[in-house]
This record gives sequence, C-alpha cells and structure tokens, in this order.
Amino acid sequence: MIFEQFSAGGCQSYLVGCAESCAAALIDPEISLVDRYLAVAARDGLRIRYLIDTHTHADHLSATQQLSRQLDVPVAMHRASPAPFVTLRIDDGEMLAVGKLRLQVLYTPGHTRDSLCLRVEDRVFTGDTLLIGATGRTDLPSGDPNALFDSLFERLSQLDPALKVHPAHEYKGRGHSTIGQEFAENPRLQVRDRSAFVEMMRNLNLKMPTHITEALRTNMSGGKTVAQMLAEAAATVPFMSLAQLQSRVANAAQELLILDVRERDAYEAGHIPGARLLPRGQLELRVNQELPDPTCRIVAYCEFGRISTLATATLRSMGFQRAVALDGGMQAWREASYPVRSGADP
Repeated sequence: MIFEQFSAGGCQSYLVGCAESCAAALIDPEISLVDRYLAVAARDGLRIRYLIDTHTHADHLSATQQLSRQLDVPVAMHRASPAPFVTLRIDDGEMLAVGKLRLQVLYTPGHTRDSLCLRVEDRVFTGDTLLIGATGRTDLPSGDPNALFDSLFERLSQLDPALKVHPAHEYKGRGHSTIGQEFAENPRLQVRDRSAFVEMMRNLNLKMPTHITEALRTNMSGGKTVAQMLAEAAATVPFMSLAQLQSRVANAAQELLILDVRERDAYEAGHIPGARLLPRGQLELRVNQELPDPTCRIVAYCEFGRISTLATATLRSMGFQRAVALDGGMQAWREASYPVRSGADP
C-alpha cells in the first residue's frame, strides 16, 4: 500500500493507493491542499479513483467537490450525508475497491449523523469519531453523545488493538496512535458508563470552530466559498496598479471612469479624487442609469480590493469589457499617501 499523510492547520488528510494497480483514494481532503494532493499523486504514479469525506466537516472546507469536478471521479460519503454533490453513498459493512485494496466502511455516528470510519489493511481512518487522546465533539449540528458512545464502545473497541489510528484532526504533530493505545490511555475513553460519558460530552464547553458557518454552508450544500468566488472572479478580470491609477488621476485622464463600489458613508469619509459612487449592492439595478456607455474604460475599487474584484467580474459579464479592478483598495491608497477627497462630490 502507498500511503501519504497531509496536514493543514491540524486537519489531517490521507492518500492511500494500490502499488500494483496505481489506483488511489483521497480521504478528507482540505481545500488549501488541492495542488499538493495532485502533485503527490502524480509523483507516485497514482490515479485518484475516489474522494471520501468521513463526515460533514464543520471546521474546514472540504476539497471533494472541487476535485471531483477536476478529476471526474465520485465523491463518497455515508448515505446520511446532506451534501447534494455526493455521487456515491455508502453504508456500514460495504467496501470500496481501490485496486487490490479494500476500504471497509464502519458507520460510526455521534460526532455527526453521517460519520464513518474506514479500515484498510493495518490501519483505520477514524475521521472525528476517535482522535488521538480525545474524541470528536458532539455539540455541532447532528451531533449525538449517545450515538458516539455506541460507536466508540460497541464498534471501535471491537477492532484489533494493533490497528493504527489515523484521525481527521491532530494538533500536536503525532502521526498516528493505535486502537489499543487509545482505549488504554485516552482520557475520554476511560469514562465507560454511558450516562457519565454523555454528561462529560455535554459539558466540554469547547469554542466554536472559526469558520463553522461557511464550512457547514459549503460542505453541506455544495455552495461556493468566498475564497472560491474571489479566485474565480480574479481569474476573469485584469487589474490596474495603485501607481498607474495615481498617474492617471494626476494627469486628469478623461477616458477613465473611476468607480467606488463601497457604501456612501465610506465614500464620503474619503475617496479617490474624481471617483463616482455606485455601491456594489446596487450595481445590477443602477448600471444602465449610471453607466450608459458599455465601451467606457472603468476601474473599480473598494476598501481592500475584494468586493471590487467581484464587481468588476459582474461588470464584464454584463458587457463592460473594459472594466478593470484596482490592485489593492482604498486602505492601500491611503497608506501610499495618495490624494484623498472627502464629501459627496467626486
């Protein structure tokens, strides 16, 4: 078996491959590591056949949907997963064939309703059901401490103690543990009375994950992340530098329309001289009135350069093919000590 472990801020993902057939499965991929996964698979001569999430992640953005589009391979999750982009729904006792490898599915709800573990050869990928020295939390959507108790003490405890444990999270740099070590040493697994275990899990008082709303929204629905939207917009628009715009402002260039897409209060507090106000939220509704000439050259800016990138992509999709985005924003303009005008007039 070819095996590679990846880490991104404590999130763990795994590439497992069959050396004979060169088929592989990627488990719990994280969005920031897409290029690295593909590079390692190419280095090892592997072709990814399955993309697997062990559960609906609430603390990071899954890469399964993006990679599925890129590679034209199925996304596998437990049948209870709410994600509409899952193309292969699997259940307890089933297997995925990856060349000569067999990934055995163990349904282990508790951290989430759709949590599963995958056993292959000498190891088990436990997702967030069992962590090294801990367990997955149960206070996130669809979490259930009673179900987690059953998954841990009726399912995982029955496995071979020598099996290596590879969880979806590990923050202390430990590569793996074993089933035997966890049930002997893991503090949470020493609480073997159901009511006491449930009480413990309900009183952990853990902080909510930083990106929980966006992670759940995208991982459950298949929607795009803000970063994805910005990256897609940036790939379709050209940019103008701060220095280039300043030069044109200083020379009072008449052919350039400078468009401030912030809200009115931000515009009046300070804007680029000559800039016209058209807030991003009103762009589609007012564009015909405010920008009657689709051939005009437009440079759009906002406070930090993100909203204006999206606005420019929208303008170009509406026919303003000479629209560009400022590379930076009003904050960078001020920091460069370029001229600023306040008030309602351009």
